[in-house]
Amino acid sequence: MNLLNWTMAPLPQARLLDSVDRDSGHHLLAWNVPPEELIHIPEHWLLYKEPEASMHYLLGLIYVGFFFMSIIGNGLVIWIFSTSKILRTASNMFVVNLAFCDFMMMLKTPIFIYNSFSRGYALGHLGCQVFAFMGSLSGIGAGMTNACISYDRFTTITRPFDGKLSRTKAIVMIIFVWMYTVPWAVLPLTEVWGRFVPEGYLTQCSFDYLTNTFDNHMFVGVIFVCSYVIPMSMIIYFYSQIVSKVFSHEKALREQAKKMNVDSLRSNQQQASQSAELRIAKAAITICSLFVASWTPYAVLALVGAFGDRALLTPGVTMIPACTCKLVACIDPYVYAISHPKYRLELQRRLPWLAIKESSASDVQSTATETSAMPPATTT
Repeated sequence: MNLLNWTMAPLPQARLLDSVDRDSGHHLLAWNVPPEELIHIPEHWLLYKEPEASMHYLLGLIYVGFFFMSIIGNGLVIWIFSTSKILRTASNMFVVNLAFCDFMMMLKTPIFIYNSFSRGYALGHLGCQVFAFMGSLSGIGAGMTNACISYDRFTTITRPFDGKLSRTKAIVMIIFVWMYTVPWAVLPLTEVWGRFVPEGYLTQCSFDYLTNTFDNHMFVGVIFVCSYVIPMSMIIYFYSQIVSKVFSHEKALREQAKKMNVDSLRSNQQQASQSAELRIAKAAITICSLFVASWTPYAVLALVGAFGDRALLTPGVTMIPACTCKLVACIDPYVYAISHPKYRLELQRRLPWLAIKESSASDVQSTATETSAMPPATTT
């Protein structure tokens, strides 16, 4: 059994119409693609043998799992956050927008699944363009939304009295996110700048990072900065400021409490509120960290394809970053289900069969009040 194109070197000569490696008798990638469709496939992928059918079927099954996991999780987030009055806040508008991006990311997976079980470029150029267009919108949109979430958490935590965003400002920021995102999907779709092409096992598509022209290199460099470096820099800056502010604030509180000879300067209600706020911040940090971990391999892949040693980009290796990008779209909603207290309360109220146990802040406060007001028991 061969290495399934994970680390296999390309064949020494490219081919367009010869679909069989004469030395081994194995089919090459795109062996089952009509000749008129071959012009849409970068010649780099035509150098490799086709993977075993089991690899196609395995990836297809993985994406079936991704699809249902993401559709259910993100569907619940969109439903709960959009219809619950208590969750209809300016900050949570970014949560809904992120869930929408993740939802869109997985709506295109039936194209991949069909291609995988057909063992190749089955839906052709049209399916490729739809897949890549939806991927660009959802991926870049999710990155910029994560940057907005980091900014919102930064202002809320570092300036608790006047830093909370208004609904109007949140709407304006979301509109800006989509105005920023749409051109990076439309330009390659119309081939005004860049283009969408199949990659890896030819079952999925992305922007072209392999064409060796100055214009294409420029496109890869610019989209790398605009869709990865800019949101990444914002995320790192705002969360580093949050961590710095929280540490300095906690240190000041401890020093003041020590001077006053008390354990804490916070009341029970303040502690509960602070705990909920920190849980939301932790959820946001986790989701943004997932974004960084999932999209960094893809960014490196594009840079290697445009400016590095393309021999490193075997079809199997290329499929790994693609899977990590889809995985984060599945995990995001469940991070909120674990970490967002009000969301958990709404899930507990609407879907009691999920057996979620979450106490509201008012329950905690009333319990503390009753406990403090209860007279001491007397012995008889």
